[in-house]
Amino acid sequence: MGLPDLLKDAERQLTICNSCRYCESYCAVFPALELRTEFAKKDVIHLANLCHDCRGCYFACMYTPPHEFAVNIPAVLAAVRVETYREYGWPRVMSRFLGGGIRSVLVTSIVGVGAALGAVVAFGEPGQLLLAQPPGPGSFFRILPYAAMAVPFLVLSAFVIAVMFGGLVAYWRDTRGRLGDLMDGAALAGAAADAFGLRYLNDTGDGCFYPGEEPAHQRRFHHHLVFYGFLADLASTTIAAYLHNVLDVHPPYPLWSVPVVLGTAGGVAQIIGTVGLLRLKWRSDERPAHAKMVAKDYAFLASLNLVSVTGMLTLMLRETPLLGSILVVHLGTLVAFFLTMPYGKFVHFVYRYAALVQNRIESRPAPTGEPARPA
Repeated sequence: MGLPDLLKDAERQLTICNSCRYCESYCAVFPALELRTEFAKKDVIHLANLCHDCRGCYFACMYTPPHEFAVNIPAVLAAVRVETYREYGWPRVMSRFLGGGIRSVLVTSIVGVGAALGAVVAFGEPGQLLLAQPPGPGSFFRILPYAAMAVPFLVLSAFVIAVMFGGLVAYWRDTRGRLGDLMDGAALAGAAADAFGLRYLNDTGDGCFYPGEEPAHQRRFHHHLVFYGFLADLASTTIAAYLHNVLDVHPPYPLWSVPVVLGTAGGVAQIIGTVGLLRLKWRSDERPAHAKMVAKDYAFLASLNLVSVTGMLTLMLRETPLLGSILVVHLGTLVAFFLTMPYGKFVHFVYRYAALVQNRIESRPAPTGEPARPA
């Protein structure tokens, strides 16, 4: 089903929900829904990205299939999100190729490992790939020089940031219109609190309906592990770069050092979190799901898990003959993860955060005391 047909079906279902209003206290979607009497493309896209797929509305609804109304809000909004990622990712050819499922991860991982191996052969010291590295400052860079490791990832990072920022601007123009609203400090702070606390995976206090019809907190817990584990690893990389480039202290760093402690904590958290989410996804009810979004979920979790596992193995094997080989694999999985970031499930954070910002803005009481209407 293309985007025009999806939007038409979403409008039909949302109109039914707006008449029923049984689920108005379940999450942010339904109060935002009630601010609207019509559902243009911008409204449907906003509501789709505001949805956290907790599935409470599906299991509470009396109009789900086989009822003739065939209301399935989680599935139709997930389908719209898939089209959102495709529409706002550029260039479009990369969005189509890199925004798929496990196959995209496998292909990009193979390409990434091949590129890393080629860089090691071209720029590293002869024979270092399969030889034990003596511990000491700079031993990593005998396998692959710092510049050959850092520059490609800096270029790739700049590309990823540019694609996601461009998508954010296009998304905001389509859904909110006024780019100045993106600088609303109070809305940004409130949305950050919603995002960091995963408020809408627990808005009713009972958690998500994963894997089945009984609410539980497992999904929120594992999401926290993945999210904060990712932030810990990002902090570890940033501090290591500061130590190397500013203080002239070169890796490998001691096990008790800040970069290693943060990186280890983040890696372990991400491994546990991704495995937990994969397990929940595997066991979850398929009825409120959308196949293409499920494929993106699996691809993202598998890619992040590969990065985390190979990163931990690089740490564990850094004084063994296997260091060169596992470093090549780790760098290859990082390339795959970076390449798929702007087109896969990772980018949902950008659009969902924007949706949370807009939700904060339009939820403010108007001067008369009535809820503000969306622009």
